[in-house]
Amino acid sequence: MAITTSICNSFLRELLLEGHNISSDTLKLALIKENESGTYNDTTVSYDTVVSNSDEASGTNYSAGGVALTNVTVGSLSDTQSGNRAFFDADDVQFTNVTVTASGAILYNDTASGNPAIAVFDFNPVVSATSGNLTVTLPGPGTAGDAAIVRIANS
Repeated sequence: MAITTSICNSFLRELLLEGHNISSDTLKLALIKENESGTYNDTTVSYDTVVSNSDEASGTNYSAGGVALTNVTVGSLSDTQSGNRAFFDADDVQFTNVTVTASGAILYNDTASGNPAIAVFDFNPVVSATSGNLTVTLPGPGTAGDAAIVRIANS
């Protein structure tokens, strides 16, 4: 018998379920307009920052606040080549019948106080739709959770 020092995979998963209850809170993806005035990166703390900078995209049939993620799941994987992973995944996000242009997006928790940011995405290049659907493809967890939208690794 042996004991190996490590963080338990169950704990990694619980991190995603506590302060942000990923599996039950409403998570939204809002579009950031082209030629935004703010800087959005790992230091972005809230969707409200996008709003206060007047940087949320706007257009026909685009609703301020964005679209709620659906079928959000939290999981964990064990992979002998890549280590252990905890992740969350959701269906791709579709903005339906919109005319809008965006250079990026912010994923945030609409349930938690202050609309805290989870992640920001640079579309590079800019994307647009004219009286059509704009789909943001969210990466799935892959075989080792490497591509998931948010993943926590223990390697």
